[in-house]
Amino acid sequence: MGSDSSVQPTLLQGFPARKMPGGVAVAAQLPVARVLVESSLPHLDRPFDYAVPEPLDQAAQPGTRVKVKFNGQDLSGYLLERLEESDAGHTLVPLAKVVSPVQVLAPAVRDLATAVAARYAGTVSDVLRLAVPPRVAKLEKDYPHSLGAEEAVPAPEAGTPAVSAWGAYRTGAAFLRHLAGGGSPRAVVNPLQGYGPAGWPDLLAQAAAAAYASGRGSVLVVPDYRDLDRLEEALNGLVPSGAVARLTADDGPTPRYRNFLRLLAGTAKIAIGTRSAAFAPVQDLGLVACWDDGDDLHIEQRAPYAHAREVLLLRAEQEGTACLLAGHARSTEVQRLVEAGWAVPVETERGTLRRTVARVVSTADSFEQARDPLATLARLPHAAWQAAKEGLERGPVLVQVARAGYAPSLVCETCREPARCGRCQGPLALAGTSALPQCRWCSTPAPDWKCSHCGGRRLRKGATGVLRTAEELGRAFPGTTVITSSGDQVKARVGPGKALVVATVGAEPVAEDGYAAALLLDGDSLLRRETLRAGEDTVRRWFNAAALVRPAPDKGLVVVTASDAAATGALLRWDPAGYAQRELSLRTELQLPPAVRIASVTGPRAAVEHFTGAVEADLARAGITLRAAGPAPLLLTAPPSGRRSAEDVRTLLFFPYGQASAVVRVLRVTRAAVAAKRAIDPVQLRLDGVDVL
Repeated sequence: MGSDSSVQPTLLQGFPARKMPGGVAVAAQLPVARVLVESSLPHLDRPFDYAVPEPLDQAAQPGTRVKVKFNGQDLSGYLLERLEESDAGHTLVPLAKVVSPVQVLAPAVRDLATAVAARYAGTVSDVLRLAVPPRVAKLEKDYPHSLGAEEAVPAPEAGTPAVSAWGAYRTGAAFLRHLAGGGSPRAVVNPLQGYGPAGWPDLLAQAAAAAYASGRGSVLVVPDYRDLDRLEEALNGLVPSGAVARLTADDGPTPRYRNFLRLLAGTAKIAIGTRSAAFAPVQDLGLVACWDDGDDLHIEQRAPYAHAREVLLLRAEQEGTACLLAGHARSTEVQRLVEAGWAVPVETERGTLRRTVARVVSTADSFEQARDPLATLARLPHAAWQAAKEGLERGPVLVQVARAGYAPSLVCETCREPARCGRCQGPLALAGTSALPQCRWCSTPAPDWKCSHCGGRRLRKGATGVLRTAEELGRAFPGTTVITSSGDQVKARVGPGKALVVATVGAEPVAEDGYAAALLLDGDSLLRRETLRAGEDTVRRWFNAAALVRPAPDKGLVVVTASDAAATGALLRWDPAGYAQRELSLRTELQLPPAVRIASVTGPRAAVEHFTGAVEADLARAGITLRAAGPAPLLLTAPPSGRRSAEDVRTLLFFPYGQASAVVRVLRVTRAAVAAKRAIDPVQLRLDGVDVL
């Protein structure tokens, strides 16, 4: 590949003489190293050719980390390949150093990183920052022998894989047999239970064990460390402990890099972890699986903002592996794959479903309204209070609430306008019963607050948080143990004893024998959020909580207090697929994601208008017209940062999947051209962001 003369230094001509300045000889075989320099600059997102000095010939192998001279600086990079000659058109500078002889960038991961960067209009360097963990030099001594690579991976045991967790599903046993026989099925499953031997961790673990029985590896990705611990526990006993490697930043750099090297060396065959584990260098990969793909923890928070589900889908296509997408609810993205025929749902009979899940009651239906006319006004209707009272006689009761804290939102008592900080305009909140109101953004106390709309000075709670809810329930059920789980105090498990467990959405602990009942409060508050995915996300959180409750034959009961008929109806019927189908149909009609793809361009108004104008002009020459919305000012839901200003605007670009390849290519090229010229401020380019609508 050619190089940019403005940044690539040159040497004296005469490379064919196999000598470099100082008399150092060039490698006799494959003297050209193609290197990807680690740089976030879009216009440098391509390989550059360097000469391989003879002393570095043995160590400079594809996949190794190297140091190179670039525009007068020493930069890190990855050696992608060795070539016999270069097409750069000038004499090459030599590699400065081979940082480590370990070939950390496997060819399959390199190809995957390239595909991810192309899909998200990002840079390969940014993707590799996620794919390859930071180096821990001490672990590379005597690699791979220091990791036990001289010992063969335990041979998979022959035989039919266990089907206990999959037995409730119509084609579950067939799916496992297909995997164990070396096939590559693509399946979507909505597990009925979130605890016990038939819970989702056992479903994923048995699928990985089936792939392992065929001599292949697996990559299993979950949202957070609590799910990861449960999955690891489920794998114990199904496969040898040495065959499993955890990949998560929560474990620290040394354990993470050690497990990465184990996978690279082939001493471990099953990678489990959070979002970055989707890039794990598993040898002989046979299965990729993602649990609860609707959880936003699967989305990388740094450019190019890739979603773990999409990374795994690209990997399944590239390497021809089986794919399993599992979740108590079904996302609209997964429903699109089902309707396109790319994946097949693994379903259960309705009779089996009713025996396996809890009974669900809505306080907004006509029967409950007749019994309790004030149910829609009360935060804890009589039906919910009665369910908690009776449930506490049999075991723990889960109470799901929308907000953390005590009173996370305050409003003016006179005009009901949200109370804002006089310093930064952030929202005011109360941290406790006797606490002063203070800003959630800058923490400035507001003892003398005055409403800017009506001049009022009295505040009232606009929302009730988990701590206030726990306080109220403690008074309603005196003598009962009350456990809270929210924020940075999230509980992973609770015992079988009688207790009220008050948790924010997504922070529900797992009860040892399941919950006797669950109260799903604040449903209308969740559904009223100003986001396209409010309904989908709320239903997902309801199903995740309801799956932790004992089945109806064991008197398990779920009470939901929302009034939205479509959302509560899906839970009442236990029909996550039907709700996803309805949502996708509506978005297809309105041409909204995921029926189409979306790109958001954010930054100063002049920069956004310049960028989108250049993109639209290039696409117009190719006969492509984008549907655009904006530029419009951002609605800040967090304090302005160094990367985001209150004056920033955003433009949304919508385009169909059939044109996605051409559109993303133009977005990427335009971003690189703008960065190279440095004529205007940079913009943030993000594709398929779930929080921009």
